[in-house]
Amino acid sequence: MTDVKWTIKGREFIHCNCAYGCPCQFNALPTQGHCRAIGVFEIEEGHHGDTRLDGLRCALIVAWPGAIHQGRGAVVPIIDERASDDQREALLRIMSGQDTEPGATFFQVFATTFETFHEPVFAPIDFEIDIAGRSARVNIPGWINARGEPILNPVTGAEHRARINLPRGFEYDQCEVGRGWADTTGPISLSLSDSHAHFAKLHMTESGVVH
Repeated sequence: MTDVKWTIKGREFIHCNCAYGCPCQFNALPTQGHCRAIGVFEIEEGHHGDTRLDGLRCALIVAWPGAIHQGRGAVVPIIDERASDDQREALLRIMSGQDTEPGATFFQVFATTFETFHEPVFAPIDFEIDIAGRSARVNIPGWINARGEPILNPVTGAEHRARINLPRGFEYDQCEVGRGWADTTGPISLSLSDSHAHFAKLHMTESGVVH
C-alpha cells in the first residue's frame, strides 16, 4: 500500500452463477460450489491521487474453481478505451487492490484470491443501468454481452423486489437484487443464465466503503 488517496462514486452491475440472492453475500458457499461472474462499473465521480476518473467505466470477468476465499481464481480486467495512460494505470491499481488498506474493498480482497491475472483489455464499454428498476445492459465487443432484469413472481408474473444491506460490507452498503444473463469470450469463457445479479451505488475510498 502507498500513501495515494482515491475515491470512486458510481454505479455497478454484478452478475454471477449463484441462485438469486447469492450465498456468498452471507458468507455461505456458492450455489454450485464454484464462482463465475462479471462486473461492470461506471464512475460518475472519482480520482486516484491527482488523476480524475469521472465518466470512465471498467469491468471484470472472473472465475474461481471453488468458493472465492479458497483462491486459485482468474481475472480479465477491462478498462474503458477512452481512458488516458494515467487513468488506465490508476484504474488498474484500484482494481488490483493496490493503494488500498487490506480487506477494505472487494477489489483488494478479490486480488488476493487470484492466481491468474490475464492481460488487461482496453475496449469500448457500452453500459446502461437502472438501479431502482433492477435493469442493466452491457456490451463490450468481443468480451461481454450481458443484461440484468427484475426477478418475477412465479405465480403472478409481477416484479419482485428484494434488497441486501451490508452495513460493514466491502463492496456496497445496499444493493437491489435481480437476475441476469451473460456470455463472455476470451481466456475466461462464461455462459450464465437466469442467475443472481445485483445493482448498487458505489462509494469507496482506499479505506473502504463509505456507509
